Amino acid sequence: MADIKAGATRRITAVTCVKNEGPFLLEWMAFHCLLGVTDFLFYSNDCTDGTDRLLDALAASPHPDIGNVVHLPNPAEGRNYQMEALKAAAKHPVVRQADWVWIADVDEFLNVHVGDHTIPALIAACGDPQAISINFQFFASDGVADFVDRPVIAQFMRSHNPDIWCAETSIEVKSLVRHDFPLQYFGAHRPFFRKSLPEDRRPDWTDASGRRVPPKFLTADNPRRIRKFPAAGSRQFATLNHYALRSLDSYLVKNDRGDVNREGRVFDDTYWRERNDAGYEDRSILRYLPALEDALDRIKSDPKIARLHGECVRLHREKRDALMTQPAYAEMYAHLAALPALPPGEAELMEALGL
Repeated sequence: MADIKAGATRRITAVTCVKNEGPFLLEWMAFHCLLGVTDFLFYSNDCTDGTDRLLDALAASPHPDIGNVVHLPNPAEGRNYQMEALKAAAKHPVVRQADWVWIADVDEFLNVHVGDHTIPALIAACGDPQAISINFQFFASDGVADFVDRPVIAQFMRSHNPDIWCAETSIEVKSLVRHDFPLQYFGAHRPFFRKSLPEDRRPDWTDASGRRVPPKFLTADNPRRIRKFPAAGSRQFATLNHYALRSLDSYLVKNDRGDVNREGRVFDDTYWRERNDAGYEDRSILRYLPALEDALDRIKSDPKIARLHGECVRLHREKRDALMTQPAYAEMYAHLAALPALPPGEAELMEALGL
């Protein structure tokens, strides 16, 4: 894998919102540093697992395997945490000075299939457009019950058919955005430009195969296509691996946390079943694992970072144990563990067909 930090001319800033993601931060940052990310802008809110303390330490003393970290409290005054943070991010120097901006969550890993498997390689393969949107591939929990402190990308290898999620052939995306995109505002899944923008000034925008994105997605004219488009043929150069479930232990903690978009949101049985389709195996992201593990070893050789990471891991486990003393969470755990790794409707159809 190329040494991006030594020879890069691009400055790539990753922007994300977090709440109680402490055990997973170091992996996500080290992984994206391998991809060529040079700067991280984190907005956190109401963390109880040490996420904020770990980010503060990394911001105060940058590590070469992570790069520059900026950590700020989420500026939201209402409940729309992510969109209010993205509005603030657009004005922040670490974003304004970036050549490219990557907005993603800590459970999302950009898996580049081309060249040296970095973001610059993806950009080059797509012809250096003003935006690149990459479709999700949702990775199943697939029977992994216990939280363990090791890379997420090494634990979960099964997903739905990459071109079909549940009954949908159009799958959501996340987007890389070049500095000269005619930005009106950042969305969580894609940037937006003003509808009044003349057609000849509309951005050069591709999928992860270098093809122009569909017109209805480009102009956000169809509500069903604002943040997704057909996945078939769109992943020649990259996939976005989305580990929305992780282990069953961590999923319980995620339910307790809610999410960064809407306070108190509950991830119910439907959310789990839609993302726990284990019908397809994909191990391609493991190409990053040796370099990632080496980077994590170097990062954790810093006693302070190792201690803060360990605290996040401990608090994550303690939260899981505390939740399991509550009958509702214990019942949820048992219910989810008993479900087949199939999307909604498929198990019922197989039973009706006697299969």
